[in-house]
Amino acid sequence: YEGWTTMSKSKNNGVDPQQLIEEYGADTARFFMMFTSPPEQTLQWSQEGVDGASRFLKRVWSFAYQWHERVRKATDGAYPADIAKTEPAVGALRRELHSLLKQATFDIERKQFNTVASAAMKMLNALQDAAAKGGDSQHLVQAIREGLSILIRVLYPITPHIAHALWTELGYAGDIVDAPWPEVDEAALVSDEIELVVQVNGKLRGHVRVPKDADKAQIEQAALALDTVQKHTGGQAPKKVVVVPGRLINIVV
Repeated sequence: YEGWTTMSKSKNNGVDPQQLIEEYGADTARFFMMFTSPPEQTLQWSQEGVDGASRFLKRVWSFAYQWHERVRKATDGAYPADIAKTEPAVGALRRELHSLLKQATFDIERKQFNTVASAAMKMLNALQDAAAKGGDSQHLVQAIREGLSILIRVLYPITPHIAHALWTELGYAGDIVDAPWPEVDEAALVSDEIELVVQVNGKLRGHVRVPKDADKAQIEQAALALDTVQKHTGGQAPKKVVVVPGRLINIVV
């Protein structure tokens, strides 16, 4: 791949880890090495990859401190049973976080640290998106506190120094060394909506979320309203709309 170089003695192009640690810190070095390649593969060096790891950890730090005061004051506890309906942003955030945690738990048991690191990056994106769109309700702050707790513990085996510092600064109980791996809340994964693939003439053009009990007319309406569908149908009425329950919609024009 362009920008990637295999290190070898014959090429005399090895990278001194100490130099990397001194310039970027041990956590950046660890995140880059674990994210870049699965354990069974040779590490491919990339300066862009190192810079990306550094930027990600800075984003984690910045987001944590942006929410520092609110997270410290927030309380843990159960959410209302209908939280996904009353506060869709909170329900969606928790569903995304626990879905990613479920995969990360499976991967870390197999020592697939690269996909665990990838899950951590997706968790941060989910937290930032929810914070930008969801306002500042009590339950959103609670969900962000929960999400940061999950993210930091997922990062701990990979980037222990920043994880230890943030765990302490955000006011979580005890020392992160003694904190258990986060548990998946299966209830958070339950959704009243399903996501369907949307095709136009058999080609993927997007996805749409609809209520589980939506009828064919509601599903068609939601699919036809997508910008990508409008673009590829030219605003024409479809000849036929095929709905495969629970899976996809194919719009034929």
